[in-house]
Amino acid sequence: MSYYYKFDFISPESSYSLVKEELKSYYDTGAIDDLLFPTYLKKALDRLGKGSYYITDEILDIENFEARLPDNFYSVREAWMCTAINGFPYQNPNSFYSQAASQSTIQVSPIISGGTPCTNVGCTTPNCDGIQCMPELIQSVYKTNNEFNRTFKREYLLKPGNISVKKHCNLHCANFGASSEDSFDIRDNKFVTNFRKGTVYLIFYATEYDDNQNQLMPDNFYIKEYVEAFLKYKAIETLTNQVNDETFNQLQEKLKYYKGLSDEAYILAHSEVRRETVYQKQRAIKRQLNSFQKYELGGKGSGFPWRRNGTF
Repeated sequence: MSYYYKFDFISPESSYSLVKEELKSYYDTGAIDDLLFPTYLKKALDRLGKGSYYITDEILDIENFEARLPDNFYSVREAWMCTAINGFPYQNPNSFYSQAASQSTIQVSPIISGGTPCTNVGCTTPNCDGIQCMPELIQSVYKTNNEFNRTFKREYLLKPGNISVKKHCNLHCANFGASSEDSFDIRDNKFVTNFRKGTVYLIFYATEYDDNQNQLMPDNFYIKEYVEAFLKYKAIETLTNQVNDETFNQLQEKLKYYKGLSDEAYILAHSEVRRETVYQKQRAIKRQLNSFQKYELGGKGSGFPWRRNGTF
């Protein structure tokens, strides 16, 4: 099982506005525009790797060796074969609204108020004028959420089956090197396995968009700084390919300057994406500590039965 940081994601509109304001003279005169901002953003995130993409999970029910992938699927991180076990129930996301509480009914016609039928004949309620019966009723609305017992246990990682699935995985995919006879494949927007029926817990990289169909980016200072520096660099690069009032040497100096800022920001952002989690640091400390156990002198009360050569 792998551990990872799960960034919060925000819309890139604020970064777009900042770049356009800082290069205001170019955008106001129409020398350049923001048409390619979404393309440049995707290039910047792709350069950082899949760690800059949104990570989410989904439970896939395999039927006839396959299951449909989520619409925002981008790449696999982990795929676990699961078995069903008894456990705590989960709540149905759908709600049912009614005017009756659980295990009770309400009679609509004729209306019964306080156990007494309300009719036009012989009506004794205070608000009845002999023609229409209008009792003082307080209508209550009850919300019902059903619960279902559905619990799964992750058993083992599935292996990428063939060449076609490897383009949807990279070195960040934990399934490479998994010891399992079961494998999976991805084709035609379907998750295909070599077992007919089962449950798969899929952790995957997803592409999320805001209301304006802009790809979301991580809400991290260093990543936002890199995206803004990269957008400025691409804007100046566009200017060098056009005819304008500035000389070629002036634009080349600006291009070198903004490219340097972009490369420096990339190093910091890349380090932020590859940063170890707390659990990874703990495991690294324990792994390093265990690697020196073979040098401990064995003896009574030492707690290390190994000799210097690492044998018992």
